[in-house]
Amino acid sequence: MLDQVKRGVSGSPDATVALVARLVRENVAPYRGLVIWAVLCMALVAACTGLSAWLLDPVITFIFDQKRSELVPTLVGAVFAVFAVKGAANYIQMLLMSRVGLRIIADNQNRLFRHLARMDLPFFHANSTGTLVSRFTVDITQMRVAVSNGLTALGKDLMSVIALVCVMFYEDWQLALIAFVVFPTAIYPITRLGRRMRKVTANNQQEMGQLTTTLEQSFQGIRMVKAYAMESYEESKVERLTERIYALAVKAASTRALSSPIMETLGGIAVAAVIAYAGHRVIHQDMRSGALIAFIGALLMAYEPLKRLANLNASLQEGLAGAQRMFALLDRGPGMAEAPDARPLAVDRGEVRLDRVRFSYDGEHAALDGLDLTVPGGATVALVGPSGAGKSTILNLIPRFYDPERGAVRIDGQDIRGCTLASLRDAIALVSQEVTLFDDTVRANIAYGRRGATDAEIERAARDAAAHDFILGLPEGYDTTVGEQGVKLSGGQRQRLAIARAMLKNAPILLLDEATSALDTESERHVQAALNRLMEGRTTLVIAHRLSTVVGADLIHVVDRGRTVESGPHEHLLSLGGLYARLYALQFAEREEADPTCAL
Repeated sequence: MLDQVKRGVSGSPDATVALVARLVRENVAPYRGLVIWAVLCMALVAACTGLSAWLLDPVITFIFDQKRSELVPTLVGAVFAVFAVKGAANYIQMLLMSRVGLRIIADNQNRLFRHLARMDLPFFHANSTGTLVSRFTVDITQMRVAVSNGLTALGKDLMSVIALVCVMFYEDWQLALIAFVVFPTAIYPITRLGRRMRKVTANNQQEMGQLTTTLEQSFQGIRMVKAYAMESYEESKVERLTERIYALAVKAASTRALSSPIMETLGGIAVAAVIAYAGHRVIHQDMRSGALIAFIGALLMAYEPLKRLANLNASLQEGLAGAQRMFALLDRGPGMAEAPDARPLAVDRGEVRLDRVRFSYDGEHAALDGLDLTVPGGATVALVGPSGAGKSTILNLIPRFYDPERGAVRIDGQDIRGCTLASLRDAIALVSQEVTLFDDTVRANIAYGRRGATDAEIERAARDAAAHDFILGLPEGYDTTVGEQGVKLSGGQRQRLAIARAMLKNAPILLLDEATSALDTESERHVQAALNRLMEGRTTLVIAHRLSTVVGADLIHVVDRGRTVESGPHEHLLSLGGLYARLYALQFAEREEADPTCAL
């Protein structure tokens, strides 16, 4: 995706037109009513700007040259009315454009999150968190600025310039031609600056995403950073990134600033030419002083909106770089799409089968290679084997976090690729070693995944998970905020909340991935008791490295190099004298070595 963005940052004319058209169609068109009212107010501002310049002619002619005192109240009132109407119209258009711009930010953030929330796990593994977060902050904000500035410039500034140019041509068309003959020469350098600005902005946005990722990793791993005294290393990483961002920001600022001297120089040439030609005509009494003052006033008043129009290209290119990156995300669909004719999963016994499954994370090296495996409905089945054998991959295939390259995963005979994702995942509860808790209350974390659960149901799930007592001991009980990833709780407490969450979900299929491996003996005793209650009446697939925790399983599958090499209950597998027996003997010997009294 990044390569796609980099290839398009320079922006060919056709691609830029298409991108602008999409930006307007998807972000501005829904608010056309507000935009139309804003443009009408801009037109009124532009008309008042032109009228205020034109009024200089009668003011100079009738008041200062001809000394007609009876016209003073009329002209003074007209000047006041013009500026009052201009101020009111300007306020309304700014308010309307602010609403449109802020609405664009909110809509795109909601739209982007809805899209990303439905992407598959491989997508998130391929894109860093910081890069994705930068889409929500930097990119969308720059889009809003580009849209707001673009509409304002094309509305108020362009119409103001048109009105002022009309005044200049009305006063003296020859002077007007002299004044504006130099400005077309600015088109080429300003266009070049815009293309350069878009490329610099895209690179800067990418570096900002990398900085966000680095900061997030450093803060989340701050315990490890301090344990290994790596503060200086992390500081150097951040410093390198901030220096690159600084260099790109300086380049962007210098590129953006170049349009100002170009316009200043051209403006100076235009004003100098007008003064030279008009001065000659006034000296020879070929032009009224009122007309000259009105003309110069209109020319000077046109200078600022002309500068803003010149700077618009740079601002627009910044926004287009952000829009291009966001649209690249929105146009990328999930790798695992739900079938058009997908049906809800119907769970009867809860039997899970993997038939001749092959799967590879990188497309080359098989994590599972022709694996056959059955989890009978209502049974507790354990997966054991050496690290890297494919056990966690099996668990990832059942809820369709990934799809097999060949073969099928079936629940009660139904290929899960033909089932709706919502019904499939409603039928599965997952408890893993890496507990995910949100920075919310205990109550909200338990109820996560079952919206609308009552307080009584939440408390019952907590009791079944042996969590109720420690929850009551927290400062605010069930309303205690647990912190990011449950940092305010112990490992055993976090695990019991995860079990309570699964209890409340009450799914017929349960997946346990090393749910007790990181706990101390006392915590493991509480958690294992809770797990035993959770597994009652459910189809349960357990991954455990400590074989002592799965000896009571109804069935044990031994997985090695992506295939099932042994299957059966504990005693049967020991009698085979194969891989399971060797793993069990090795663990027993290690336990005896660690605690010689366990052999007595």
